[in-house]
Amino acid sequence: MRIALFATCIGDTMFPDVPKATAVLLTRLGHEVVFPPGQTCCGQMHVNTGYQPDALPLVRNYAEEFGDASIDAVVVPSGSCVGSVRHQHEIVASRYGNAALCEQVETVKAKTYELSELLVDVLGVTDVGAYFPHRVTYHPTCHSLRMLGVGEKPLRLLRAVREIDLVELPEADACCGFGGTFAIKNAETSTAMLADKIRTIGDTGAEFCAASDSSCLFHIGGGMSRLRMGTRTVHLAEILASVESNVEVTA
Repeated sequence: MRIALFATCIGDTMFPDVPKATAVLLTRLGHEVVFPPGQTCCGQMHVNTGYQPDALPLVRNYAEEFGDASIDAVVVPSGSCVGSVRHQHEIVASRYGNAALCEQVETVKAKTYELSELLVDVLGVTDVGAYFPHRVTYHPTCHSLRMLGVGEKPLRLLRAVREIDLVELPEADACCGFGGTFAIKNAETSTAMLADKIRTIGDTGAEFCAASDSSCLFHIGGGMSRLRMGTRTVHLAEILASVESNVEVTA
């Protein structure tokens, strides 16, 4: 299968190891991974803060960059960005674009998948040959859980990882408090939500907290670092890309 990788803004600028791990994983599974060089942002930040017209060029760019008919699927290591592509792009295109763009958006969003969706639903694999000998707990991010409905897919993938000690996270479906600009506009509420999340992570005794969105891990990791908990964050893609000869994950 020919799979296009959408790195996302935060992946490109702050967490490049995540899109790299995604490419390594899919290549190891025998698929061709391509990286459309003109890709930018999905436009979620603009839409969420009330700047829908300003998101139009980004929506158009995404549709054009990933609309190549030779691309079988688009993989995104972020439930949040996939949520934007599937639910916000159509709104922006219909309000500020034209019929041609709406058609492009429909075509591209139908083949855009969050990583665990692509692996389990499209490629039909849960055991990717990963090896990660650490105690891990998993935080299901809001967009992947509620908007995309990925359900148990990330956990099915993690349970198949060799030597992993996967422990259940109490109150797992509670939001970490990030929510993009929510953490800035409602800092006190966000901090309280983060404190609850960090407490439950600490209760697991996990070495790593995993998730499928770097933005949430950024928020959680910052909170745990300030408390000197010793627990590190790791993206689902980084665990799944790890093999026995390469299991070291840096903070």
